[in-house]
Amino acid sequence: MMQSTPSTPELMPVLSRGKHRNPKKGACFMELASFLAGEPWSDHPSCTHPLLASLARDVNDHVGDYARTRLAPLIPEVIGLNSDDPRVDAWIAREAALAALPVTASERQGVAAVGLLRCERMLNSIEGRSKHYVDPRTEEALDAVPHARDWARGFTAIGWGSTGSFAKRSAPAIVHSAVSGIAAACIGSSEDLLVDLLEHTIGLCKGWCSHETAPLSSERWTEAAELTQHEDRAAQSQRPSRSRASSTSDGVPANDIRTKRLPTSVSKSMPGAVAIPVSASNRWQNAIESSVRCPTSAYT
Repeated sequence: MMQSTPSTPELMPVLSRGKHRNPKKGACFMELASFLAGEPWSDHPSCTHPLLASLARDVNDHVGDYARTRLAPLIPEVIGLNSDDPRVDAWIAREAALAALPVTASERQGVAAVGLLRCERMLNSIEGRSKHYVDPRTEEALDAVPHARDWARGFTAIGWGSTGSFAKRSAPAIVHSAVSGIAAACIGSSEDLLVDLLEHTIGLCKGWCSHETAPLSSERWTEAAELTQHEDRAAQSQRPSRSRASSTSDGVPANDIRTKRLPTSVSKSMPGAVAIPVSASNRWQNAIESSVRCPTSAYT
């Protein structure tokens, strides 16, 4: 059952998928966060950690109207929730991949496993551990899917790429792949799982960032709610996602990385997949990004 946070009144704003020019056109999770934080209207506000904001946008776009009513009370929790600790990107991406691995389709499990190993390697590099160390939770999750685990280890043996690109490219790709995989999973509770993932990750981020949610003015919240109450609900349900121009054939939004992309080509390492051409040391990146763009098998 949905519960309000101590700082949010009972009046809830109406969230909808996609990007909006202004509140009269609707609002997604992060756009409303920008409004409540007093920032310019945007789905990429500076008040929230970029990867957490990316997770919030993805979850917002992959669930239906009813599930989004559970998201609205979480919005005040992400205002001011930010950190420059590079480990936060790896921690968030790891939580998303851990949530996806047990439930996502087999063609995506290998990709989730690659993402998990990438997160572990990044954390080992930052914290000065052996590059072969794997967190017990990750190890347990990988052992539950041995085929994907073994494929991922073989796939990543060729190289890991630059650690400098992790926050900008790798972590968002892992999150996008995980969310779209959960959304497309053949389970009856995929939307609940996505909302729970976001709520759980917000809670963890508050600890990682030593953040306490600031009290929210009831007048500001009511103003935000009233701004979104007038949008036509039928139009909301038909609104395309942010990535409508490149949605996958299985009906879920494609990778929502809205930066300039390199031209795509057919992946040789993953038959039938579309991949971004990068160096051989970044083959694992192809696996993650390709899985979001096509429903074909990610590993054989």
